Amino acid sequence: MTPLLLLRLLCLLPLATIAASAGLPADFTTLLAAKSDLSDPTSALAAWDPRHSPSPCRWPHLLCSASHAAPAVASLLLSNLSLAGAFPSPLCSLRSLAHLDLSYNSLTGPLPPCLAVLPSLDHLDLSGNAFSGDVPAAYGAGFPSLATLSLAGNQLSGAFPGFLLNVTTLQELLLAYNPFAPSPLPPEPFSGLPHLRVLWLAGCGLVGEIPASVGSLRSLVNLDLSTNNLTGEIPATVGRLESAVQIELYSNQLDGRVPDGLGELKRLRFFDASMNRLTGEIPADLFLAPRLESLHMYQNQLSGRVPATLARAPALADLRLFGNRLAGELPPEFGKNCPLEFLDLSDNRISGRIPAALCGAGKLEQLLLLNNELVGPIPAELGQCRTLTRVRLPNNQLSGPVPQGMWGLPHLYLLELAGNQLSGTVDSTIAMATNLSQLLISDNRFTGTLPAQVGTLPALFELSGANNMFSGPLPASLAEVSTLGRLDLRNNSLSGELPQGVRRWQKLTQLDLAGNHLTGPIPPELGELPVLNSLDLSDNELTGDVPVQLENLKLSLFNLSNNRLAGALPPLFAGAMYRDSFVGNPALCRGTCPSGRQSRAGRRGLVGSVVSILAVACVVLLLGVAWFRYTTYRSQQSGHGTEPGGGKARWALTSFHKVEFDEDDILGCLDEDNVVGMGASGKVYKAVLGRGGEVVAVKKLWGGGGGKAADGAAKDSFDAEVATLGRIRHKNIVRLWCCFRGGDDCRLLVYEYMPGGSLGDLLHGGKGSGLLDWPARHRIMAGAAEGLAYLHHDCTPPVLHRDVKSSNILLDADLGAKVADFGVARVLGDGHAAVTAIAGSCGYIAPEYSYTLRVTEKSDVYSFGVVMLELVTGKKPVSPELGDKDLVGWVHGGIERGGVDSVLDPRLAGASRDDMARALHVALLCTSSLPINRPSMRAVVKLLHEAAPTPAPPAAKAAEEKPLDV
Repeated sequence: MTPLLLLRLLCLLPLATIAASAGLPADFTTLLAAKSDLSDPTSALAAWDPRHSPSPCRWPHLLCSASHAAPAVASLLLSNLSLAGAFPSPLCSLRSLAHLDLSYNSLTGPLPPCLAVLPSLDHLDLSGNAFSGDVPAAYGAGFPSLATLSLAGNQLSGAFPGFLLNVTTLQELLLAYNPFAPSPLPPEPFSGLPHLRVLWLAGCGLVGEIPASVGSLRSLVNLDLSTNNLTGEIPATVGRLESAVQIELYSNQLDGRVPDGLGELKRLRFFDASMNRLTGEIPADLFLAPRLESLHMYQNQLSGRVPATLARAPALADLRLFGNRLAGELPPEFGKNCPLEFLDLSDNRISGRIPAALCGAGKLEQLLLLNNELVGPIPAELGQCRTLTRVRLPNNQLSGPVPQGMWGLPHLYLLELAGNQLSGTVDSTIAMATNLSQLLISDNRFTGTLPAQVGTLPALFELSGANNMFSGPLPASLAEVSTLGRLDLRNNSLSGELPQGVRRWQKLTQLDLAGNHLTGPIPPELGELPVLNSLDLSDNELTGDVPVQLENLKLSLFNLSNNRLAGALPPLFAGAMYRDSFVGNPALCRGTCPSGRQSRAGRRGLVGSVVSILAVACVVLLLGVAWFRYTTYRSQQSGHGTEPGGGKARWALTSFHKVEFDEDDILGCLDEDNVVGMGASGKVYKAVLGRGGEVVAVKKLWGGGGGKAADGAAKDSFDAEVATLGRIRHKNIVRLWCCFRGGDDCRLLVYEYMPGGSLGDLLHGGKGSGLLDWPARHRIMAGAAEGLAYLHHDCTPPVLHRDVKSSNILLDADLGAKVADFGVARVLGDGHAAVTAIAGSCGYIAPEYSYTLRVTEKSDVYSFGVVMLELVTGKKPVSPELGDKDLVGWVHGGIERGGVDSVLDPRLAGASRDDMARALHVALLCTSSLPINRPSMRAVVKLLHEAAPTPAPPAAKAAEEKPLDV
């Protein structure tokens, strides 16, 4: 075929398409017009083409009506196809259309009023898009046949569209998670909705009381008014919802008592009124609802005893009442008559014994009774409950030995018994606990030796047995546990030497064996542990010298005091900075040891002196080589390294934006005077470039001299950051200009410079924190939230940051926030990402992350919640002033003891109290201990917009602008 003939055929193709479509029924011509209005990046609608499929009823994503003489479109199923653009208005011409589903695409702009006139439309789903503006008033007067209307998860604003409750044909109304202006529900909205089965109004900005007329919805199956700002009492008429299966009222400001009568709801399976201000006792009849499976009323102010009817609950599987003021004993037969799977009564004042029948149905998986006043032994029956995966009983008054079978439960991954009066030994049956990740038994009265079987646990991450009476040596098998991340056995009576082979502890971050009777030398292999940052071996009887290998560690806590160590300290530890780390070791000396101490050390001291002399000689030699290289470097003309032939060293540049600089401009600024930050992955420099004075930030990753593990970590960090930031464009994500790879595996990342520094420095850096008033803090948290929401919801596939913290939120000159440092970021595949080691920073890590090593977007949400708490309270996530708790625990305890006002930052003006309290509420949602209870980052953004600071009157605003006394 000649090129000219081919060109003629190509020119005829549009004419062929027009000709082919000309003979189509009208509905299918309309579809082609709608298709042309949409952006279809995945070609999901490519098959809508009469040239390829002359029978349009066989086109994908649609169904035809059989009740018309000519084919007509009855259903359009276009969900989750990545379609973009405005709503395609030609669809309003499909008079036979009964089912339209455009959910979870990227459609924008206003909602189309024209849909309301379609006579056959009974199912309209436009959820999960980005439609904005008001809901058209026509929707309240049109839709003659509409049964299902879903507009959830958009960006609809304006007042809540109460007029939709006039659509009497509705069976399902779903408006959840739209940023409507704060609006009340109409006082009498429900009398004209006899067929309504689903009412989903979560996160709609609702205020005021729940109307009593809600009880007239006799067909209602699912009522969800959660995550609003509803106040007042739960109306007693809720007890008339005879068809109700699920009632969701959590995360509001409801108060008063839980009404009687809910036990009469014969179909009720799920009731959630958690995170409100409910008071009084739990109604006794509630547990008699015959199908009640799940009851959540945690984080309220409920008081009194748990009703005895709890023992008669026939279907209860999930009971969560933690964070209340409940007292008294639990019914002894609780669990005997119901299929209990999840029980959380933590943070109450429950006393008496743990009911022996909790696992009576053989289904109990999670048992959480921490921070109560329980006494007596752990029931032996729980030691036979092989379904248990998570047991948390700390901070009670439990006594006696742990049931033998509990040590070896095969599915248990968390056993937390700290802060009791338990005694006995750790049984050797622990070898059968092959899923155990965390064994937390500190602050009890355990005795005996730790069994060797502890070292056979394949998933053990944390062993915490401090403040007990363990004796004998550490089991040698413990050195075989390559998964170990934390080992805390301080204040026991352990003896013998530290085990050999600890280099296998490549994931260990904390080692605390202080206050024992350990002897022998410190293993030099400890210096090879790449992530160890807390080492405390104080108050033992260790001997020998301080291994020079420990200089390799980057430690936040280092204590070898009160031992019997001798000899000269390694050079790094000889300075005043480490003085307190070595007190109580009289035979240790800085510099050259006196002869008397050398004689005590004997031959090893002489050898050590010789080694020290050789080391000094090596240092002098290395300094000479370094000086030679430096002078050579300075003699070169503006270059930064040459090749043997005198040419310029090769640097590999990868650019993500147009840049006007090269490696010479960057490398010339990398001196210590320009260092503006330092972290676990490298140093950050401020680089003022010669051409026009442009300012950038340069991160030089650690590399070289750190061994293969260190180099591998640096490479992973570099690759992760390049892979993530190289494809991201968002106003709240720090911009990566380019990256350089050079000789000796040198890696440089060049970012936009953020003159405001990090949020952590500004918030916790002394008097500078007084400059951050509440509107500024809210603006920062809202901006950072939008950046994270983009990573989670708008990147394909989603990106997990994994190290969200205040020091990784950078600020521009106007205090605009941008998320930074993606060195440990991961791409999310099928809902979670499996990792081999903990990433993140102390105080920010989600509780489930440390023992499952599986991260989801909810892990980032938890970390961001901690950042929000920093902004609300002014406290650091971990600090001595918080005692033995992290910031999340401190806030919960403070609210319990003194209310919300006791945890708010007192440096801020009193006029911001209500705004801060609203943000605190969002932060508490984000830091929920259960990932399922945390909102998505998209929902967090909406909640923060709803909690935006109220404008201050002029006089008050002027007062707030005065400098704060800090």
